[in-house]
Amino acid sequence: MDAQISALAKRVAEHSETIQTEEAAKTSAVLPFLQALGYDVFNPSEVVPEFTADTYSRRGEKVDYAVMRDGAVSILIECKGLSTQLNEKHLGQLCRYFSVTKARFAILTNGREFRFFSDLEEDNKLDKKPFFTFDLLDHSQAALEELRKFTRQDFDVANILEQAERLKYVSIVRKVVEKWIDAPPDGLVRLMVQEVHDGRMNKDVREAVAQAIPAAFRDLVRDKVRGRLSSVLEDGHDDRAANAKPTELDDGVDTTQEEIEGWLTVRSILRASIDADRIHMRDARSYCAILLDNNNRKPLARLHFNRKQKYVGLFDGDKEDRVPVQSLTDIFGFATRLEAAANKYA
Repeated sequence: MDAQISALAKRVAEHSETIQTEEAAKTSAVLPFLQALGYDVFNPSEVVPEFTADTYSRRGEKVDYAVMRDGAVSILIECKGLSTQLNEKHLGQLCRYFSVTKARFAILTNGREFRFFSDLEEDNKLDKKPFFTFDLLDHSQAALEELRKFTRQDFDVANILEQAERLKYVSIVRKVVEKWIDAPPDGLVRLMVQEVHDGRMNKDVREAVAQAIPAAFRDLVRDKVRGRLSSVLEDGHDDRAANAKPTELDDGVDTTQEEIEGWLTVRSILRASIDADRIHMRDARSYCAILLDNNNRKPLARLHFNRKQKYVGLFDGDKEDRVPVQSLTDIFGFATRLEAAANKYA
């Protein structure tokens, strides 16, 4: 499955401009996605296009696809174009059909983002928020493992539902924490002041703690990344990457520790498929390039860290795609796209 998803991600990234419509997204992304999960999209006993199920209030409406198991509907799928920003209003048909079929899961997708829903809050009523979202162009290895539960071979309703509630709250909590990192809410600041300050909270104390919270978050994440890198390198019994130095740095360029750690993160992600010695770092004034074979024509990534909003430039498509990041750990979520970029030069 992993190789098929990687190939599909590369295709969608390269041809995104030509698959903006709903029909294009279906044929170029959604059907191949189902194939990657092991379903025979040409077998109507497994995948039914334009599935019709009359509801109490409407007749003749169709949902784009229904995945069947043992003759019953298992997953309902509603598709939109790649340019569509998915939101709650697109759930209408899925909600109606979910209540009149035996489906336990529903997927809303625009060909890149696949949102998985169930009825965790109220039986037979589709939740308004997904319990799992898979971004074809920006996902982690952990997300791939969650997606694997939906393959034809491993599909187990009880197992998925057991983890769905946890996934749902992990996703929500993560978004809240990300907001807190950028702008700590007053309640968090007050709670933190109680933990770290013995006296009364005045304006100066409050401002000092409010500024310390984002910095502490960033330091904590950086320490976690360092620990993860050390673990990966130690497991591989390869001291060369740990002791490696950036190559061919431009004169007058200040290479930061964060850029070095970003480079080592990319090395750790790709070291299973590429000799780590082939992955070089070349710093410049506006960005830090990570290159294969130290060749400017073989870019793997660019670290745009010399600004308030940091970006990672990815090269799995025809041109650089700059993706905003909050911390170094976000780079692990680009593993599939980094591998796709490396495969271009194989």
